[in-house]
Amino acid sequence: MLEKEPLWTRNFIMISLINFLVTLIFYLLIVVIAGYAVDIFDASTSTAGLVSSIFIVGSLLGRLLTGRVITSIGSKRTFQIGLVAFLVTTFAYFIAVNLPVLILIRLLHGVAVGIIGTTTGTLIAQIIPPSRRGEGIGYFSMSAVLATAIGPFLGIFLKQHTESFTSIFIFNAILVIICVLMYFTVNLKSIKAPAKATATDVQTEKGFKFSNYIELNALPISIIVLFVGFAYSGVMSFLSFYSESINLVEAGSFFFLVYAITVLCTRPITGPLMDRKGANIVVYPALIVFAIGMLIFSQATNSLLFLVAAGLIGIGNGNMNSIAQAVAVKSTEPHRYGLATSTYFIFLDLGLGVGPYILGLIEPYTTYRMLFLAMVPVILIALVFYYFLVHKKQKVASATVSSSVNNA
Repeated sequence: MLEKEPLWTRNFIMISLINFLVTLIFYLLIVVIAGYAVDIFDASTSTAGLVSSIFIVGSLLGRLLTGRVITSIGSKRTFQIGLVAFLVTTFAYFIAVNLPVLILIRLLHGVAVGIIGTTTGTLIAQIIPPSRRGEGIGYFSMSAVLATAIGPFLGIFLKQHTESFTSIFIFNAILVIICVLMYFTVNLKSIKAPAKATATDVQTEKGFKFSNYIELNALPISIIVLFVGFAYSGVMSFLSFYSESINLVEAGSFFFLVYAITVLCTRPITGPLMDRKGANIVVYPALIVFAIGMLIFSQATNSLLFLVAAGLIGIGNGNMNSIAQAVAVKSTEPHRYGLATSTYFIFLDLGLGVGPYILGLIEPYTTYRMLFLAMVPVILIALVFYYFLVHKKQKVASATVSSSVNNA
């Protein structure tokens, strides 16, 4: 029996931890920065919303540019640039003297997060043995999942138990210093760079072309992720309002904890399963479970149902995202891993970022229950799209390969 190639190397662990801390700071600030803008600068509700959401715009810009930059200067140097930018912009909150400066800092901070998120994902794809890619990316993406649960909790806790917002910025500054210290434990020299593009590829990639910023092979799975992210975005943004409206505030406070636990418990199963059997065996059940979880979530009348829905949404959405990232990376050539990773995250961020705005416009004309119920068909549409955009193409490609082999 062949021994498995090592996965839990020092580089894998440290890069995952850096990604965890960066994402944690991101989500921690999301729940407190609007209040900061209102309390300190007397911002209106709409302006406070801009202060919060401009971060995602920056993140999208960072991801869009990073995929292209990685193909030019490599993931290692891009990682260094992103980490320096994140360090500077995290400390910049201390000098936010007015709203325009705060908005600019938020935008640039988002760009830095986009750069780091894309480069860590690319480096992980280079580190993981090909035979364990689904498993490895599954474990790596748990760093972000845990951060999405712990970050908001810490943000609310610090806001309630500290005397000023400055204390929160100091806490973030300590975390980013820890990130920098962790960086010095990563042996970048040991990470093998992917094979360079051929002369034909380099010639093709010159100039301003859509394919220089978006990996076309990763586009089908990224479109599905857009729908999945849109469906989940309402849960992230309106959970507190919804739990209050149905008198389940206490259960609402445990939602993301249950979500994270179910992801932690299922990732060790779904990642290796994908490596052995392919993505389809995970994607279809994940999307179905996600839809069932959203249905229960929209109709929950007690804490048990509410938290059962949290677990099902965690199993469905949490595993779908990690598998989709692995599919995006597997769909392209090694020298374009950076573009594939950035394409995946661009569409995920679009779903998560645009979703709350669109759903927020609809909410006054309906109820939260109906809003979340409407997400069930969105998830099912994603399932149908997966069949036609990804699964069916895989079958055609397999049939073509088999035909070529038989003819030979």
